[in-house]
Parts: sequence; structure tokens; C-alpha cells
Amino acid sequence: MALRDSRKNRSRLFLFISAIIFGIAALVAIYSFRYNVQNDVNGQAASLIGADLLISGNKPADVKLKKMLDSLGDKRSTERSFASMAYFPKSKGTRLVQIRALQGDYPYYGTIETTPEIAGTSFKQGQMALVDKTLMLQFGAKVGDSVRIGTEHFLIAGALDKAPGQSGAMAGIAPVVYIPMRYLEQTGLMKTGSRVNYTFYYKYDHKVDMEKLTKKLDPILDKNGMNYDTIETRKENTGRAFGDLGRFLSLVGFIALLLGCVGVASAIHIYVREKIASIAIMRCLGVKASEAFLIYLIQIVGIGLIGSIAGAALGTAIQHLLPLVFKDFLPFTISVEISWLAIGQGILLGVIISILFALLPLISVRNISPLNTLRMSFDEAGRKRDPLSWLVYLLIIVFVLGFTYLQLDSWIGSIFFTIGILVAFMILAAVAWLLMRVMKLLINSGWSYLWRQGFANLYRPNNQTLILMVSIGLSTTFICTLFFIQSILISQVNLSSSGNQSNMILFDIQKSQKDAVANVTRKNGLPVLQQVPIVTVRLEQINGKTAADVIKDTTIKIPHGVFAWEYRVTFRDTLSSSEKLLDGKWIGKAEAGKDIPVSVEENLQKRAHLKIGDKLVFNVQGVPMPAYVASVRKVNWGKVQTNFQVVFPTGVLEDAPQFQVLMTHVPSSKVSAAFQQAVVRQFPNISIIDLGLLLSILDELLSKISYVIRFMSAFSIITGIVVLIASVRISKYQRIQESVLLRTLGASRKQILAITALEYLFLGSLSALTGILIAVAGTWFLAKYSFEMPYSVSFVPALILFFIIALLTVIIGLLNSRGVLNKPPLEILRTNA
Repeated sequence: MALRDSRKNRSRLFLFISAIIFGIAALVAIYSFRYNVQNDVNGQAASLIGADLLISGNKPADVKLKKMLDSLGDKRSTERSFASMAYFPKSKGTRLVQIRALQGDYPYYGTIETTPEIAGTSFKQGQMALVDKTLMLQFGAKVGDSVRIGTEHFLIAGALDKAPGQSGAMAGIAPVVYIPMRYLEQTGLMKTGSRVNYTFYYKYDHKVDMEKLTKKLDPILDKNGMNYDTIETRKENTGRAFGDLGRFLSLVGFIALLLGCVGVASAIHIYVREKIASIAIMRCLGVKASEAFLIYLIQIVGIGLIGSIAGAALGTAIQHLLPLVFKDFLPFTISVEISWLAIGQGILLGVIISILFALLPLISVRNISPLNTLRMSFDEAGRKRDPLSWLVYLLIIVFVLGFTYLQLDSWIGSIFFTIGILVAFMILAAVAWLLMRVMKLLINSGWSYLWRQGFANLYRPNNQTLILMVSIGLSTTFICTLFFIQSILISQVNLSSSGNQSNMILFDIQKSQKDAVANVTRKNGLPVLQQVPIVTVRLEQINGKTAADVIKDTTIKIPHGVFAWEYRVTFRDTLSSSEKLLDGKWIGKAEAGKDIPVSVEENLQKRAHLKIGDKLVFNVQGVPMPAYVASVRKVNWGKVQTNFQVVFPTGVLEDAPQFQVLMTHVPSSKVSAAFQQAVVRQFPNISIIDLGLLLSILDELLSKISYVIRFMSAFSIITGIVVLIASVRISKYQRIQESVLLRTLGASRKQILAITALEYLFLGSLSALTGILIAVAGTWFLAKYSFEMPYSVSFVPALILFFIIALLTVIIGLLNSRGVLNKPPLEILRTNA
């Protein structure tokens, strides 16, 4: 019976279920991508790390540790990496880069990808360098030109295409320059305060139980503030990182699927209402209520299965695009293979979701009485409150909650996500309900007939107000939120670089260079906004407890990392403009012979469980300094200036080994380039951060990220459009007799088109506007409570989106009305009969 009854309605049934196709396609593509990433991480983990074992730290190894490090591995390589300025004599350009001084045959797995290919190994044979390819393009450098690092010139042996474990996005932020280790000292860059990372790579030619080895090494390395990495740990960490990405993308696809579900529920609701007469006749012929329910449930399962298979096939095709979209963010090559597990999950999910969201209107079939053949009330079945509907609502909420938990692996996160979806649905549904009530009250006989009829369609029987408001509104909210978040982040950096605020930072200035660098700054017509001394210290004791005590006694609530971390501190007698005193008393000058009063930042205070008056002992370049917590500060880390976790008073650290940081404001890129050239020529050890360049890099990176997310959110937009088309197509069948009646009474095509256009223009406009307002509210909460940034967004993308959606809604509505208008009324009446 289900098969026979569906013959005349298969195209319409498929239109109902087509709403979920793009949601299933998105999820199958993402699942396939996730499984391929996991397989590729497992297969390429060795080339990501380039060795069997990696040990790194931010200070040189002492004699005892060096002896232990030299005993590891059958083959060894060392690397020292740090930020410094690269100067290109040919173009006279400068840029902050990541210098990697390499010694040995690293990488042992994979290669340093260069052009020409031989340069990856040949650069170690002389005073040569590998320079990031984008950096070479930026400054017009070619193979054979020179680049100056510190005081030394290096011949450019090749363009660096890809460093082991580095993605394209990271290369844009911190372009890499490789040089041979033996020339590092000659550059003059290894000075006091230089932040150098020491890395040791090991290759074993025989089988080693790496887990057992690292377990033995861990306490020794931890004591010396060093970390280790192996192929297995890199595999786990990389897989976890991209697992988080996969979970996020799955939620994006799931939002598209939820939009489709709204379309399914609405379409099946109208389909069932059309079938009331048929079901009532079947009931008169002896068909049980449960059997009538099963007939239409079988139809939904069948069409849902077909729609899910179509979505899975589309998703399998789309997954070929995902590696292209994510290539800048992946440090390895992604393969594209058909994942039968992803396809199976997608089909199963599609069928489950089709049944769940179709159940709401389907359960009303059980309440259709044989009396409906005599008393054709469209509302009797729908108005009767069925207790099972509450069970279906509960099942839907449990399903959404369970699915999001599987993606996020966090009950709190999944609860908040589910609540957020419900709130957005309820807001849009409430606006739709309010619109229908307001329109009913506002319309009066004095209006033009076309306006009365157009707006009356918003609340009359078979209206599409609720479904269109929810589907279009949610799509708009999602895409608009992405634009607003990008706008907030960019405007924050713009704010930092505007006016006379610091937008250029000079660091690694030696104490002896302090006055000379300030003079060069002023000679270039630039202000010296800040000149801050920085001293490197370590925290040795908190209330008499050391790192060793923390390891032995697990009841001590102090993280071991508090002791392992190397702190950059300063000394001054006043608070800065980015600081606010939260607790205690600010003491700006130390008293001789007494413990030193220090001020700690609130996050460090919380992390180390510090209180006012707690005793601390700092190791300042080998000299122990007793101190106590005198105050706690709140620091605005978003403000572009020097901020510190620990601040000492004056009169203590003035004679300690230190380096200086100078901050200034440059009015233009031309002045910036000239100033950088002057500084790098005279002081090659000094590194410079140009906030203007940082802004352009951040803008580019955010554009790439937003492109990725917009690509995924396109599934939601397409689903919204499909739901819109399906909904309007459904309304076409509901409005046929009404349109025919209007035409029979003498209404022209233009008048009917005007009525339709008014209805859909208002629906599309209000839906888009509501979605944008929800996005505004949502991003305000994110800016205030998550990013802790001023709320400043560009409304231009939202305005463009508003007009596009409103126009698209009207166009689809008018196109679907053409079929009725292009045929004589009698023909349409006969067709429907």
C-alpha cells in the first residue's frame, strides 16, 4: 500500500527529503576527511617530526645533561632556533623571521623541500641559507643572491618550499630561514636575553622500546625544563589537534542537517494534511490506525534512505575538495580515499533523522477518524494533543545532545550547543508567531487589495511563515556570525595600530645599546613611547615548596610547570596603562635588607594558588632572591605593549643581566621600512616586530580561516535554499485553488505575482533581519565574555547578506508561481482533480 500510494507523490516526497541531502553530504565529506587525516597522520608522523626522538628546551644543557644527551641515538642532529631580522641587500628589505641553525643529517624521515631540490642538503656545505619561498617573492630575492643574518652574509642556496612539520599558514606568520650551525656564533646573535630554543634530533638504527626510554628520560628532562617528542606522541598530538578540527566541522555539517530536518518536518506535516481524506477512506475500509501510520512511515523511510544514499554519494565526491581547502593548515599531505565507514554512518544518520523529524507530523495519522470522510476538518487531527508528540520532542533533544557529545566529547559543551540551537529556534519561531498575530491585527479594509492579500498570506492556513523564518533565519545567523567574529578580531588589531599607540616593537636590545637605539629612533623622527628592561628569572620556591617537593607529594596544589617556566620580568615603580590592581598593595620601591615585594598577574596567581603574603624565591641568573606576593594585577594582554606576569619594584634588578625593549609608533609603511633598515644596519642583533605587517598577516590568516568556515557553512546556506525551494513548492500545491479562484474572478498575472512577491519579500526580509540580530547578540556575548575585546564590527557584509537573501526568497517564490500562472484555470483544476 505504501508503494502504491507513493506512485503519484514520489517526486514530492523526494523534494521533502532532499532538504537533508546536503546535510548528509557535509557530514560524509567531513567524516571521510577525518578518517583520511587519521590514516595519513599515522603514515606520515615520522616525517612530521623527522626523527625517532626529539628533545627540546629553552636553555643550554649543562655538562651532566649534555653527557646524557650525547649518549642517545645512533645518529644525532642539533638545531638552535630563534626569532631575528633577515636583511636582503638587493632590495634593502628587512623582515622578522625564524632562524633555524642546523647541524647533522636531519631530517632522517622526509625531506626539507626546496627549489632546487639539491639545496636541501647542499646548503650545509658552506656559508649558505635556505629562505622561505614567500619571503623571497616578497623581497624579489633569487637563488644566488645574499641575505644577511646578524653580521654575516649568507648565499641563498635555494627557496624553502616546506619545512618538516610546518603548514603554509605557519610559514606566513613565521617564515623560516635555515643556516648551518657552524656559522651561528659568527652572526653575533647569541647574546644576553636572546630567546633561543635548543633542539636535539635522534635516529636509531636498531629497534628501541621508545615508551620505556622516554619514561626513563622524563624525570631528568622535566627537572631541566626540557620536553621530548616521539613519532607516537607526535601522532597522538597531531591526530588530537585535527580531531578537534573534525569535530568542529562535524557540528557545522550538523547545523546544515538540522536546517534540513526543519524542512522535512514541515513538508511531511503538509503532506499528511493533504492525505487526510485518503486515510479517512482507508479507515472506513477497515485499515487500523496503526496500519495507516505504518504505510506513511514506510514511505518516509524509503525516501529517507534514497536521500541519504544520494547525500553520501555527494559527500564522497565533495571530500576531494577538502584537502584543497585545508592545504594551508595541514603540515602533511592528505590522501583522498572512499571511506565506507563514513558512508555507512551518513546513511544511518540520514534514515534516523528522517524518521525522527517526520514522526512529529506522522503521529497525527493515528488520530484520523473514519468520520473525516463526512466532516472534512483539516484541523481535527492536528489540534488533538497527542501525548506521543512530547516523547518525540524528547527523542529529538536527546538525539541532538548525544550527537554533539560524540563530536565534542564534553557534556557541558554539548549541553550549551543544544541550548544554543533551541534558543535560536525558539527566537525565530517566536518572531514568526508574533508576525502572524501582528499582521492579523494590522490589516484593515482601507489597504489596497494586493497589500491585504499579500500580508494575509503570512497568517492564513497553509502559511509558510514558521518554516521559512526558522530555515532562512538560522542560515543567516550562522554565516553572519562568522563575518562579525572576523571583523572583531581585525578591528582589535586596527585599534592597536591606530593613533599614537605603539605599533613597532624593538627587542633583544643590549644594555649598552639602550641609549644609542633611542637616539636612532628620535633621529628618524619617531617617539620613544616605552623603553622597558627585561630580566630572565626562574621561580625556585613557593612557601618553601620546590619542584622536587611537588613531584614527590601529589597533594601540593602547585603545577610543576610553574617552576619549569622561564619568566621574563621587569622592574618599575608604577602600574602601566594596561594594568589594574585587584588585590594587595602596590609597592614600587624595595627596601634594603627586606624581602622583595612583587606583583603577580591574576592568571599566574590562580594557576599557582598564590595569596597575598606568600613567600617566593626567584633564581636571577644564579642568585637566589627572597620575595613575597604584595599585590595581584589584572593585565589587558590584548593591548599592544609590554605586559608581564611578574613585576619587581625598583632598586633590586638594575644590575642583573638584562636586555631592553623599545616601543615606538611609525606613521606609514615607508617610514617603517626606512627605520628598520637603519636599525638593522647598525644593530644586527636587534629584532623588530612591525604591527602593520602583523596586521596584514593576521588579516590574510583570518581570511583563510573564514574562507574555510564559509566553505563549510555553504552547506547550511545551500540547505536553507533547498528548504526554501521545497517549502515554496509545497505552498504552491496548497495555493493552486486559491490562485485559480483569483484568476477566475478576474485577477491578472501581474496582480497574483505582486501578491506573491509581497509575501515572500516580507518573509525573506524579516527572516534575514532576525538572523542578523541574533548574530549581533551572539557575537556581542563572544566579544565580551570569550575574547574580552571591545565590540566593533562591520555591518557591510550583513547588509549585503540581507539584500541577497530577501531577493533570493522573492525570486524563488515567483519562479514557483509561474506554473500556475502559465496555464488556463480549467486545466489546473482538472489536473488537481
